[in-house]
Amino acid sequence: MTGLGVLLVSACALVDVDGRVLLAQRPEGKSMAGLWEFPGGKVEDGETPEATLIRELKEELDIDVTASCLAPLSFTSHAYEKFHLLMPLYVCRRWHGQVTAMEGQQLAWVRPVRLNDYPMPPADIPLIPVLRDLL
Repeated sequence: MTGLGVLLVSACALVDVDGRVLLAQRPEGKSMAGLWEFPGGKVEDGETPEATLIRELKEELDIDVTASCLAPLSFTSHAYEKFHLLMPLYVCRRWHGQVTAMEGQQLAWVRPVRLNDYPMPPADIPLIPVLRDLL
């Protein structure tokens, strides 16, 4: 028993018509800067994981997503030094708007077989084979 607080973060694998997955690079100044991750964010008090993704995808990528387009796929549970991360991963294939980096972050549309080519936070890595199997 570590006694670490649990941080609930919701993440989304946006999948385009060519079967590529969107990754975003963590910007300078944030923890794990330079690593690539699935878009998403911290679930706020009183918020569902789906509502978090709808809010975060609008803020980070300027796209509109509805809860009915978010399909839960898997989750990851990882103990970092200062907290324990619990992160459900959703898949989304339909959204409105053009994906735009609203926070200056680098974006990459990546074929599932190439996801391992991008350095990711430890919690994200176990989600790669699950996505590859789906896509």
